[in-house]
Amino acid sequence: MSKRITTKQRMQISRQKMPAQNSGARAANFEEVNLGFTEHLALLEADRCLQCKDPRCVQGCPVSVNIPKFLDLLTHGKIAEAAQSLMCDNALPSVTGRVCPQETQCEAQCVRAAKGLPVGIGHLERYVADWAQAHRDQLPQAKPAPTGKRVVIVGGGPAGLTAAGELARQGHDVTIYEALHKPGGVLVYGIPEFRLPKKIVQQEVDRLLEAGVKIRCNVIVGRTYTLPELRKKFDAVFVANGAGLPVFMNVPGENLKGVYSANEYLTRINLMAAYQFPHAGTPVLRGQRVAVIGGGNVAMDAVRTARRLGAEEAMIVYRRTHAELPARAEEVHHAEEEGIRFEFLTAPVAVVGSEKRWVTGLKCVRMKLGQQDASGRARPEPVAGSEFVLPCDVVVVAIGTRANPLLTSTCPDLKLNKYGNILADSNHMTNLPGVFAGGDIVRGAATVILAMGDGKRAAQAIDAYLKAGGAGDLKSHLGSTASDSHKAVAV
Repeated sequence: MSKRITTKQRMQISRQKMPAQNSGARAANFEEVNLGFTEHLALLEADRCLQCKDPRCVQGCPVSVNIPKFLDLLTHGKIAEAAQSLMCDNALPSVTGRVCPQETQCEAQCVRAAKGLPVGIGHLERYVADWAQAHRDQLPQAKPAPTGKRVVIVGGGPAGLTAAGELARQGHDVTIYEALHKPGGVLVYGIPEFRLPKKIVQQEVDRLLEAGVKIRCNVIVGRTYTLPELRKKFDAVFVANGAGLPVFMNVPGENLKGVYSANEYLTRINLMAAYQFPHAGTPVLRGQRVAVIGGGNVAMDAVRTARRLGAEEAMIVYRRTHAELPARAEEVHHAEEEGIRFEFLTAPVAVVGSEKRWVTGLKCVRMKLGQQDASGRARPEPVAGSEFVLPCDVVVVAIGTRANPLLTSTCPDLKLNKYGNILADSNHMTNLPGVFAGGDIVRGAATVILAMGDGKRAAQAIDAYLKAGGAGDLKSHLGSTASDSHKAVAV
């Protein structure tokens, strides 16, 4: 711990605010909203860390970053060492520094929060990771001795990329098969440019390529290859293909022209650059009144994107209140600053259209909150006689996703749960020896950092499996319950 200042002085330092684009200007462009800390702000914020003997922040991190260590190195001006420490624990720090919900994880455990605001761990992670990208010549990658073992990873999203980095570090020959034309998964097709620039994702991918990871795009496992075929060609398989099928409301009019799933809407705009049409080849409807149904991060991404595409009114339609919004507080705050309208306690019951079957409105009913449901939140209940029509010309449904059966349908021996998610034990091993799985295809739609945590733990289990000569029982190698009944990791 730096001796420059005392603990009392540290406690007197206020949390440093993240510099950001002006809300009026940013609502009309796709440039990154948060601008990042300066060196001065980063060092000042890092000085707020108390270097606890029992660092609860580490326990709150799904990928177990040694947060006190990299912050202490930063306060001593040893930024290269801080970067090395961070990148040793986290395969995608520039990504998680931008999109990880630190406020409910590591920062929620920070003891500073007991008397004020927690240390801005996410902002500091971003600062160190961005420094590392700009000074890669100062951070040479070690070249491990090859093991001769070949691992294939299905899916180039956060879980797959994380697992690839961990396995390459152990000397394994790693190949990623990605169905789309660019790696990154939800990092490139789901999260908008203004939250996570594509160049940041590509930089992280480039680092994996330099480490020897091979990435093959436009390969659809379930069509190009089947899972049994991959198992014969490789020593181990990690399935991390996500949960990419959209969930719809199943209400009348949902097939009208002008209704999008959030998946299609964001993929067209983010991965296919529809916001640059006609310079990019994939168009998207630019509604003047856009209604986005849902209250999660995907809904916030969609509605803020609609605003940037020129919508005079971009609305969130959510059946609970502001207090129950599952989206990150920062994203909600940014949306409010950008003029997004929120229709709380409102549930759609039908999509209204013209004679030519174009969307003209959303028929809704007002809701009230009743008893708690299984999620622990108050259950919304319709208010009798409160129906009304919300005028709009584009509707984006952002109420969740589910598993795509394209891969699993070609491997009937693979055990699934009732939702179509792959069942895996505590070491991410499926019922098929040598076939591991993690991320959204196991746990259901969740956050980037939880998928990365799965990828990191799965890589450790795969490494142990390969070092054990392909033994099916990992209990003796990892000290966990690999022989437990196969069940999905907590949804």
